[in-house]
Formats: sequence, structure tokens, C-alpha cells
Amino acid sequence: MLPGVYDFTGNRDLEAFLDLTAELGLLVILRPGPYICAEWEMGGLPAWLLWKPDIILRSSDPAYLAAVDSWLHVLLPKIKPHLYQHGGNIISVQVENEYGSYYACDYGYLRHLLGSFRALLGSEVLLFTTDSTRAEELRCGTLQGLYATIDFGPGSNVTELFDAQRRVEPKGPLVNSEYYTGWLDYWGEAHASTSAAWVAQGLEDILQLGASVNMYMFHGGTNFAYWSGADYKDQYKPVTTSYDYDAPLSEAGDPTEKLFAIRMVISKFQPLPVGPMPPATPKYAYGWVALRKYADLLDVLDVLCPSGPIQSQFPLTFEAIKQAHGFVLYRTQLPRDIPDPATLSAPPHSICDRGYVMLHKEYQGMLERDGQMTLRVTGKAGDTLDMLLENMGRISFGANVSDFKGLLGNVSLDSIPLNNWLIYPLAIDTAVQQGWPHAAMPKSSSRGRAGPAFYTGTFETPGIAWDTFVKFPGWSKGQLWINGFNLGRYWTHRGPQQTLFVPGSVLHVGCPNNITVLELEGAPLTPLLLFLDRPLFNRTLSHSISATE
Repeated sequence: MLPGVYDFTGNRDLEAFLDLTAELGLLVILRPGPYICAEWEMGGLPAWLLWKPDIILRSSDPAYLAAVDSWLHVLLPKIKPHLYQHGGNIISVQVENEYGSYYACDYGYLRHLLGSFRALLGSEVLLFTTDSTRAEELRCGTLQGLYATIDFGPGSNVTELFDAQRRVEPKGPLVNSEYYTGWLDYWGEAHASTSAAWVAQGLEDILQLGASVNMYMFHGGTNFAYWSGADYKDQYKPVTTSYDYDAPLSEAGDPTEKLFAIRMVISKFQPLPVGPMPPATPKYAYGWVALRKYADLLDVLDVLCPSGPIQSQFPLTFEAIKQAHGFVLYRTQLPRDIPDPATLSAPPHSICDRGYVMLHKEYQGMLERDGQMTLRVTGKAGDTLDMLLENMGRISFGANVSDFKGLLGNVSLDSIPLNNWLIYPLAIDTAVQQGWPHAAMPKSSSRGRAGPAFYTGTFETPGIAWDTFVKFPGWSKGQLWINGFNLGRYWTHRGPQQTLFVPGSVLHVGCPNNITVLELEGAPLTPLLLFLDRPLFNRTLSHSISATE
């Protein structure tokens, strides 16, 4: 996450992944970006690009192109030996992603990418673009020398949509390179689902025309840690941790009714592989686990910010202090006595994305992007005012702006800006990965259950480590780590997602599994987690709970 630092270790080992696909006899359509969308934080672009605040992303801006070139010169040489032409299994490579939907419409940028991909991958590899079927998007997203494909979901007039591809790509195969099998979820909205029959019918229509198709998503997944992005559609819409997508293979990799419907359609056009289908992997309901409060976040700043705070007259963004993800604490003092409630406020769009407010270490409430922007407070001169700012994921689609995080403007008390801030960039993951706070003695805490605090607990697996799903009964919102692995954000009271997926590979056998929870708003009276053998995706405040098989 730093300029010039490239990490291909562990689950970022692209070449090991490509080797595995080859072993399994799969062919690969590779989409290396540099922008990939995929509801991923900032569409896969690194947050450090925004250290230069006036950078124009996805354009011919020299600062942006220089970063892209450095990256492609590291990435593409790793890919080249895996190309089909070189005996590998990569049959095609996508350049950028739905570029036509971006306002810049910068052909110079696409030409630059085409030149780099050709120079680094050779002249034989099939390079392509994908865009929606709108004429304007196909005009801005396609380029001579890149094969133009389209994307659409079920319920469409397939012939009409492929006519749109033909207008920009008169010869060659008809290709839908993103046939939507489901859809993503936003926090606070209903769980998206697309019927298996509908998806199967759309697929049949495509295959009937002799067209080629790539399903997005074929296999659901998970936005672990801070990787879920956000859309901007009239307002900021962060994406859930689960990317199950209602896909043919679930978040946990299990076959669904939709997979069988798709298989049935494919059987009309070509013979199916012989032998039985692999079954779902075993899941385990480890049951209830009791947690205890370890400490309020404000009492452990020495651990979470060992280098100490940054002093600034006015608030600085995450990017200005070079913090990519997670949390930053902003601290100042009340300039005067406030016996009668005064209004603490921030200008529109300046809280990115949620600000948890503590006064004199007592939780006051929360300010939110595109939501509540004021709180009423009382206090004495010199009382400490703390605001914990949370990055909920940078916009990955639907806006033309760079998505800066933290406090983007002044915080005011009855319209008078507060100044003299101490800003603490918090390295929570570094501490948790090193075993904190399990190795430490609990802090005695007299304060209640409201406001940001850490909770810990342990559980043992019964000799096996199977996948599981964890539910947060009565918890509000926060982050979960097990054995130092960040499983992502939970947001019980906004939903729809009610469980986080825990892959068995994260768990230990024969020794305790360490759970760490950062609860941001308020924990239940009895802090318990419940491990289930199935996910719960479908509950918002206005929806009843329903289990998704």
C-alpha cells in the first residue's frame, strides 16, 4: 500500500493462483486493470495516488500514468509466461474496465494502456475492453486495437444488445464478458437476489445466438478487512463485506440451485463433464462464544498509535497523513464552557465516512456522510473532544471524484471552527496481527458499553477447522479479527448482512482461536458471538430474518 512496494505474498500470490488454475485444467480471462471496479476499495487503485490531491485518476494525467507504468512493469512480466501463446492458460486480457462509464473519456489514456500491454505482453495476446451497451459508453470505452465486448444481465433483449456490440466491432465473436448472475448488496438496503430461472433463460438466449459468455460472478466472495468499496448514486453507498452476489457458487464456494439451472442450460449446447458434482464443503456451528471488554479505544492510543499524534491547526485528511484504511482519531479541546447545549457540526460531505464523537471520554453519538451532520453537546472549557473517523471504503464506481477520507473540513461549535487538533493515525491491524490485546492484561474500565471499545474472547475447534459464519446478536457496528486475520466489517443494526464468513483456513486446531472485536457504537449487555453453519444475509430494520441455504 505504498508507492514502489509490491506484495505478492500469501493470498496475493498471483502466479501461484495461475498455477493452480492450470492444474485444475481451467482457462483464464485475466482482468488486470489497472482499474478493476469489482466493488473493491477505490476500484483496485491504491489510496496513495490521492497523496497528490489534484491527481486525475484514469486519465492521461502524467502523475497517474507514471504510477500505472511502474505497476504494469512489475505485474505484466509476471503474467507473460502464463499466456496461452507461451504454453500457459491465459486466453485473453482485459484492459481497464467499463471505461466508457467514466466521465474522462480520454482516448490518450486507453492508447497509452494499449501500448504498455503490447510492449510488455507481446503482439499475439488477445486484448479486449468491456462496456455497457449504451452508445455513449461504447464510444468512450472502446479503441481500435482492443477487441470490444459488452456486458449485461438477464431480462434483456439479447439480439438488440449484441447489435450494439456489432456497431463498434463489426467482425469477430459476440461476447458478453460480464453476464450478471446476481447483484451486490449495500449496507441498509434489501439483500439482492436474482431468480435462477431468469438467469438460466438469459444464458440460453445468449448461447442460442452462438455468442460467448463470461459470468460475473460465477463464484461469490468476501471483501475481507477494509476492501469493500462503495458506489455513488445521488449519495454514498458502501458495499457489504459479503460479496456472495447470489452467485451460482456461494460466498463459501457451495453449489446453489442457480448452478444446477445453468448446468441444465449448458447441457443443451454441449456435453457435461462426466461424474458427480462436488458437494458443498462441510460447515460447523461452533456455537456461542462469550467475550469480555478489554478496553475503550481511547485508553489504548499508546498501543494503536506508537509514534504519537500529528499536530495541526485544522483537521487533515487520511491521505494528508498517509493513512489508507481503517481509522484515525482527531482530538481537540473545548475552547469555552458550554453550560447550554451547543451545536457540534461539520459542513456537508466533510465527514468521510462516519465520525464517532466522545466528549470528556463519554460517547455522544455519531456524524455520518450524507446523514446526520450535527450533535448537541455541553461541557467545560478544556474538556477533551475526540472524533474517531472511519473509512467505509473508497468509491469504486459512479462518481467522478477522488474519494478522500477523514475530516475534509472544519468541525464547528455553534458555527465557530475548532482548531489545535491532535491527529492519531491508528495502526490497529498491526497491533492485532502481533497478538494484541490477547497477550496484554485487560484494562480496568468503569465506563459503560457505549462508544468505541475492544472486546476479546477465545474458542476451540473440535479437532477440525471447518468454515463457519459468525453472527453478532445485539452488537451495533464494527470490525472482527480472528487469529489476527481481519474478517471485515459487521453492521448488525443496518444490515442486510447479519453474519461474517469465516474460512476454516483462518482457524487453529488444537489451540485456542483468538477473537478480537472493535465495536464502534455500543456492545450488548452480555457480549456474545454466535457461530452458525449457514449465513444470514437478509435482514434490515424493515425485514425479518431469513436464512439463506
